[in-house]
Amino acid sequence: MTRVVKKKAPDGDHLRAPGPLPPPPPPPPPRGPAPPRPPRGPRPPGDPGCRHRLSRRGFLATSATGLAGTALAACSGAPDGAPEGGATGDPPTPASTTAAQTTPPPTRPTAPDDAAWAHVRDHFILEPGTAYMNNASLGMPPASVAAAVAAGYEALSREPIRAKHDLGDAIANRVTPRLAALLGADPGEIVLTRNATEALHAAAIGTRLEPGDEVLITSQEHPAGRRPWEYRETRHGVRVNTVFIPSPFESEAQVVDLVEAALTPATRALAFCHVTRGGHLYPVARLCSLARDRGIVSHVDGAQAVGMFPVDLHALGCDTYSASLHKWLLGPMGTGVYYVRAGARERVDSAFAHDATPGAPNYGPPGTAGLPLRAGLAASLDFTDALGIGNVAARTRHLSDLLKERLAALPGMTPLSGPDHATSCPGSTIFELDGVDAVEAVAILAERAKIHIDEHQRDGHNAIRISTHVYNTVAEIERVVEELDALRP
Repeated sequence: MTRVVKKKAPDGDHLRAPGPLPPPPPPPPPRGPAPPRPPRGPRPPGDPGCRHRLSRRGFLATSATGLAGTALAACSGAPDGAPEGGATGDPPTPASTTAAQTTPPPTRPTAPDDAAWAHVRDHFILEPGTAYMNNASLGMPPASVAAAVAAGYEALSREPIRAKHDLGDAIANRVTPRLAALLGADPGEIVLTRNATEALHAAAIGTRLEPGDEVLITSQEHPAGRRPWEYRETRHGVRVNTVFIPSPFESEAQVVDLVEAALTPATRALAFCHVTRGGHLYPVARLCSLARDRGIVSHVDGAQAVGMFPVDLHALGCDTYSASLHKWLLGPMGTGVYYVRAGARERVDSAFAHDATPGAPNYGPPGTAGLPLRAGLAASLDFTDALGIGNVAARTRHLSDLLKERLAALPGMTPLSGPDHATSCPGSTIFELDGVDAVEAVAILAERAKIHIDEHQRDGHNAIRISTHVYNTVAEIERVVEELDALRP
């Protein structure tokens, strides 16, 4: 027997009864002549036909903050010569652009307290009710930085070749020399990278070492600072030794003594962090001096230092220095810096160019770079310059000290980053809380209270890390301590 399966009509249709098909519809009437086209007015924002009106000279002359406002308003729909901003009914301007255009540049605070920094907080566009206290993982750029990056990408979308050259000029003229000045280096000693990891890898790969040569690192290194040397151990026969540094350690002298005792006649490189993930501040200048006296190349991981407090690379005396610029400097995500002291070029080669020379070292990673991101660093430098890096250090120290004071009142709290300013960085506070799992605490506070912190389950610790930057407040400190207290069993 043949089985007949009826097909279900699409929703909203009816099964057609058998019969002849209906006649086709009549053809449309012939069209008359098209009406005259009205005069062309300004195009709405986002219209691809809108020409970018920012000239090359204006692009280079405008500050990063001003560039963002100019570029993003260039197609607002206002005719040439009319005020920008668009007409009623235009799509809303992004929050970052609005903040960058309407908020006046920050003035230099005169004290570390909240009242003196209230106007600085207005430059950030964090969602209301959210407390961001995880800057050591990823910084929160101010609105001017977000707008500057958006302006760079928009310029590339409108006139790619011109924008490519203009962004390159902006990086060469407004970013590299100013960043070098901030770091106490010469412009020819630094190159931009994607992050500290890329720079650390370049430093390790570029260091001239032979099989059997030793590299000394510390037990508190980030994986990004340890793995490049392990790569060389596996591929090139270099030996990697690790010196144990207590967490927390007692004093600068203890760190220097432990490192000195671990050096051997075969040690050719010494690699360590400026600030550990646990918030400990290493005696960088003393360790670099120790290495220099023995003919050892010194490498410093500054991912947790640049932008939090003054850094003078010439004064520190290191041979290479690697840092992220999207953490404490509040730069765009995907920006970093690699420094090689001019006098160390005979011992640190380029990791990318086989034909590099000390006169043309070519330390920078090759290929297409994120030009809008790197040009956006000008806005980060503008912001830091306006505040003063010494004031940033004082503000972050003020908030961290206050947080430590409040945490001390919690039963079962064990501080890891102590009160000694010589051995603890200004902005990171690390501690253990009896009965509280650090990883679970991070998730609970984010979900329940919209507070973002981090865990520090390493070096034998079940610890919590709270990073306080210039935009945090005393009220947020009181709030996070209250939430942590509620987690205790």
